[in-house]
Amino acid sequence: MRSPRIIVAAAFVATAACATEKAPAVAAADAKAVSFNEAAWKPHREADIPNDSMGASIRRGLYLLRFTPESLPAYATGNLRCTSCHQDDGLKPTAAPLTGSHARFPKYMPRSGAVIALADRVNYCFTRSLAGNAIPVGSREMTDLLAYMAFISKDIPVGTKIAGADGLISMPDTLEGDVARGEALFTAKTCTTCHGATGEGVGPVPALWGPKSYSVGASMTRLERAASFIKHNMPQSAPGTLTAQEAFDLSAFINSHPRPDSPGKENDWPMGGAPKDVPYDTKGHPAFHAPPLIKRANPRGSLVPNPPVISRGTR
Repeated sequence: MRSPRIIVAAAFVATAACATEKAPAVAAADAKAVSFNEAAWKPHREADIPNDSMGASIRRGLYLLRFTPESLPAYATGNLRCTSCHQDDGLKPTAAPLTGSHARFPKYMPRSGAVIALADRVNYCFTRSLAGNAIPVGSREMTDLLAYMAFISKDIPVGTKIAGADGLISMPDTLEGDVARGEALFTAKTCTTCHGATGEGVGPVPALWGPKSYSVGASMTRLERAASFIKHNMPQSAPGTLTAQEAFDLSAFINSHPRPDSPGKENDWPMGGAPKDVPYDTKGHPAFHAPPLIKRANPRGSLVPNPPVISRGTR
């Protein structure tokens, strides 16, 4: 029988050998992260999609972004599509870009109070921003969407944040929006040309309020978040021409209108710390200028539960 010391020594040697074998790979990954040059990096575009089975999945994911309600009418039940917010096929830095999203998940999300996967984040978009229903995580459609996000995140090291990552450009938190000024601006700044006089949207242009628009649980219902999107991307004919104050006033006007409810919203930010402009009650946070709410047709389908714990006993 071998001595216990000999066994321990052998185990140590084996462990050291494994560490030595893994070291080059770890070193290569670290070197890649350090050497990443964001200024020189360019995301893949449609023309770069390969003509193979993987390319077919990537292309389907891209088209789902562009034609969401037409492709998934049971899940995107309004008139918004993914590219309504994630403009230029999710590549525009000022419009909540999807580039690098595949390298940032799983991640902790304060609104959920949990670490979530990218598929769950996609479903938050479907249930909140599109005011629709969650896509089955194992579906081909979800896989295609994730394939496209991986494609436009190629060569971005895991954990790296690039320009525009995690949402929209921050705006001054000292500004307040005025609904009356925003209403006047809505006509004066030609918003009605695309969105219609009653905000219903013209053709594929998204509805800004009403039953076909984004839900109260979407980030766009926050005064500052909507102001950022408006300031940097609107109007489409002259983006960037509005002042920050004008953007806040338009945001206040748009978000004062009725919109779909977001079932389960009272459970958001379970640890507290909700941003001050969240328009509904959460833990320790009173609603900020809550708009009138429209009842959802399928409340259960609009819920995205946190990842379940399966390692505990069920006694």
